[in-house]
Amino acid sequence: MTAAKLAALGLGAMMAAGCGAPAPEPEPAADPAPAPPQFAVTGEHPCDPVGEVEFLCDMVSPEDIAVLPGAEWAIVSGAREGGRLQLVNVSEKTSSVLFPTPESEAQLDAEAYPECPGPLDLANPDISRLHGLYLDPGADDTHTLLVVHHGPRESIEFFEVDAADGPPSLTWTGCAVAPEGATLNSVVALPGGGFATTNAGIGVWEWHADSGWEVLPESEDTAANGIEVSADGELLYIAGWAEEKLTRLSRGVTPVRKDVIQLGFRPDNLRMALDGSVIYAAGHTDKDGNSITDPREPTLETSNVAEIDPETLEFERVFVHPAMPGFISSTTAIRIGDELWLGSYRGDRLAYVPAPQ
Repeated sequence: MTAAKLAALGLGAMMAAGCGAPAPEPEPAADPAPAPPQFAVTGEHPCDPVGEVEFLCDMVSPEDIAVLPGAEWAIVSGAREGGRLQLVNVSEKTSSVLFPTPESEAQLDAEAYPECPGPLDLANPDISRLHGLYLDPGADDTHTLLVVHHGPRESIEFFEVDAADGPPSLTWTGCAVAPEGATLNSVVALPGGGFATTNAGIGVWEWHADSGWEVLPESEDTAANGIEVSADGELLYIAGWAEEKLTRLSRGVTPVRKDVIQLGFRPDNLRMALDGSVIYAAGHTDKDGNSITDPREPTLETSNVAEIDPETLEFERVFVHPAMPGFISSTTAIRIGDELWLGSYRGDRLAYVPAPQ
């Protein structure tokens, strides 16, 4: 066939195609599936018991619990915007806002916190998120509360707790502002001064007033979340949330001593029992009790609590419960008297149950 005929055939084909029916419009892309809910809606569900589980309600993200000496009172965090520090009367099962309030007092201890720029700006208190807690017992009825704070600044905030007469009260006394880019989670006071805090993705950082911030050696290989400390300050216990592990790490010795155990769930906060006998680790599995995988369904995740022997690191899971309306995937646990108290970052209430025997 000649080139002229080929060209003519090609032109004819093009004309035929052009004269036919128009090509169909492509189907519009389907809308992406909505993201699963992330948090319980405050006040959406009644405060009714679920079996043996009872609740203390009307809170915003009660992620952590710090118990005062004597165990009559506890302080509860508010880890999302709109949250507050709450004071809980353990026996009466009541709560009230402790900080911030119109009566909140501030008195900077410049010697203890020389780099602190001053009190939190409480003009818009809802933008502050009050996350991990640690109660450092003091002499008599005066204690120190350490609070992981997110918002206008990333910091550890310090409060004096006056528990001498009536319900305890707080006075803000100082802060340690974190290095730029840090995302802090949990904190413990260290014997002799200073503190250790977990920094998401970068292990554990220590802070001392005279030397500032430094990364704890051998802590960088875990997605650090909760933290606890031995009474002598020589050992730290670190919750590796993403890896479902707990790490015990020595301080102040070379070489560093390090032990790791797998827990089978994602541990969040760690809490030393009031008598020091065990560490409580609270955390999450998926709705079926298995390890969490993506895509997550956060409001359906299961609560888990384990008791860990701080000496041997042997552990036993003592509480497992599916998600409940308003209470989702426990983030902290501590035994107070004959009850096990649980906090929830994604919930709007505390839970308490008879303590396991």
